[in-house]
Amino acid sequence: MGAAESIEVADAPARERYEISADGAVVGFTTYKLIPGLIAFVHTQIEEAFQEHGLADRLIAYALDDARRRELQVLPFCPFVKAFVERHREYAALVPEDFVQRFGL
Repeated sequence: MGAAESIEVADAPARERYEISADGAVVGFTTYKLIPGLIAFVHTQIEEAFQEHGLADRLIAYALDDARRRELQVLPFCPFVKAFVERHREYAALVPEDFVQRFGL
C-alpha cells in the first residue's frame, strides 16, 4: 500500500455495509443488519493485499462513529468489531447494557 493512495470510508446502505476504498477501489467492508435503533455488525473483510495496514481499524472506527452519530446501539456479532470495541473502550457504551455480558464486554 503506497503513501499516495487515497483512502475513503463510506456507508453503502443498498449493500448493508460500510466500505473502505483505496484510490476508488473497494478493498474491504463490514456488513451489518439495521433494525430500528440498532445496528448489528456481522462480518468484516479486508482484501489480503491491504491487510496489516490498519484499514480494518479505520473502517470499524468510522462505522462506530457513524452509529454513535445516528444514535444507534451496536451489536458486535463480528469478532473483529467485538475485538475493536474491547481495545477501544470508548465505544463500549454503544453496546446495549443487556448485551454487554453476552458479548463479554
